Amino acid sequence: MKIAMVGSGYVGLVSGACFADFGHEVVCIDKDQSKIDRLHEGVMPIFEPGLAELVESNVKAGRLTFTTELKEGIAGAQAIFIAVGTPSRRGDGHADLTYVYAVAEEVGQNLSNDAVVVTKSTVPVGTGDEVERILSASGTSHRVAVVSNPEFLREGAAINDFKRPDRIVIGAEDDFGREVMREVYRPLFLNESPILFVNRRTSELIKYAANAFLATKITFINEMADLCEKVGANVQDVSRGIGMDNRIGAKFLHAGPGYGGSCFPKDTLALLKTAEDYDSPTRIIEAVVKVNDGRKRAMGRKVVDAIGGQDNARGKKVALLGLTFKPDTDDMRDSPSIAVAQALVDCGVEVVAYDPEGMELAKPLMPEVTMASDPYDAIEGADAVAIVTEWDAFRALDLNRVKSLLNAPVVVDLRNIYRADDMRAMGFTYESVGRP
Repeated sequence: MKIAMVGSGYVGLVSGACFADFGHEVVCIDKDQSKIDRLHEGVMPIFEPGLAELVESNVKAGRLTFTTELKEGIAGAQAIFIAVGTPSRRGDGHADLTYVYAVAEEVGQNLSNDAVVVTKSTVPVGTGDEVERILSASGTSHRVAVVSNPEFLREGAAINDFKRPDRIVIGAEDDFGREVMREVYRPLFLNESPILFVNRRTSELIKYAANAFLATKITFINEMADLCEKVGANVQDVSRGIGMDNRIGAKFLHAGPGYGGSCFPKDTLALLKTAEDYDSPTRIIEAVVKVNDGRKRAMGRKVVDAIGGQDNARGKKVALLGLTFKPDTDDMRDSPSIAVAQALVDCGVEVVAYDPEGMELAKPLMPEVTMASDPYDAIEGADAVAIVTEWDAFRALDLNRVKSLLNAPVVVDLRNIYRADDMRAMGFTYESVGRP
């Protein structure tokens, strides 16, 4: 089957490469000429483990190609995926659907055969209805079905998530759409991956509901971490104790500096706006968004307190280890490190940071932060180390070397990657999250 993937960002490129690896003929389309040129050269626009190798092998096999020409790219495609960005709209927080609708209009004007148009982008309830209206208004004479097929990819583990999914959600309104999507996902169906067929609006809501629920779990355990610090309990033990309950589950119960990234912040906000539009309040999600925003600022204050508080912070130096919102990605969107760094800078602290993949994208977001060549370069001469992202590279630091490089042996571990007793036994003043 020929598949066209309109949008070659994170979702489009990963999905396109995986579909090609299933044996489909895939064309990835993007208006950004420089991005397409780099892809032709084998240079990935994002960091995702295993992606460069997957793209290279499928390009060599002739199953994966790239173009800036939509008309050329969709010619003969039975499934046309829309995988463009839906950022939060400035001013009101709604998902900006400008790119989605522009693609739908261009597809309608250039269709040369019957096809299914699939929204892979994360879109609010009812977006598929408008895409259908736009395609109908284009005057195309070809049969078109509009389908919703949300993605559930974790950055850093996206290829495995695509090839071994918990579920595949397909929102279709007719048999034509359902049959084409069955063929698209036939390799996964043969591997017994569960495929859930629902109506289009249900599919659109499932994506937002899933992300909002996961954001709620993160925010809940972060509030429990604060309570643990007050009462002398250990949040990691609390997480294990409740996570062993099958009704709750252990995932997303790791206390830290709050959620960030490309999905949870914008999707929780978009869900709130959709609920407002339909006069159906979502008070829990409102609280989640508010608590998470406050959480990031509170973690900045935690680091300031560790170096003597706001009155004594000016002129001191702090090393930040980890800038991306999670490990194994270069994504800086809404990363907690931004708020932590800003809190330190506002107090007159010199901030030096290191991240294995995120420093180039971090520079414009943190103009007053110095980027280091490695963790030890950042730590040298600092008055404290703050671990903000749990990269594997930070789990096995030479702690004796770290201690010798610091002006004061202060470590603020916002991801709880070290044992408190071990750190204190080595002579560190050690602060973590939700642990005595």
